[in-house]
Amino acid sequence: QVQLVESGGGLVQPGGSLRLSCTASDRISIYNMGWFRQAPGEQRESVAVITSGGDTNYADSVKGRFTISRDDAKNMVFLQMDSLKPEDTAVYYCKASRSSWSGPMNYWGKGTLVTVSS
Repeated sequence: QVQLVESGGGLVQPGGSLRLSCTASDRISIYNMGWFRQAPGEQRESVAVITSGGDTNYADSVKGRFTISRDDAKNMVFLQMDSLKPEDTAVYYCKASRSSWSGPMNYWGKGTLVTVSS
């Protein structure tokens, strides 16, 4: 079982930047990794994903502003967030997923809070 710990959240002014990190307890090279977020009163939504092969995909709302990356040697995934907007305020979660003979395997971190406000 993979344990994920997010860090790097905090309070930032509109237009500012933050870099989130996700540290895994085990190797992540075989996992697709993703960042999700959940704002108060809203459903959790996908923000960015990066496959085990390095392909990336972003939600339309963050394209051009956020960048996902991974360092498999360190078992870490990052989310660089630039030009932040108040609507980016949410708890951000890291997710590891892969297929196995017994079915899909998904692991979540506990989240880190990002608040964008002046």
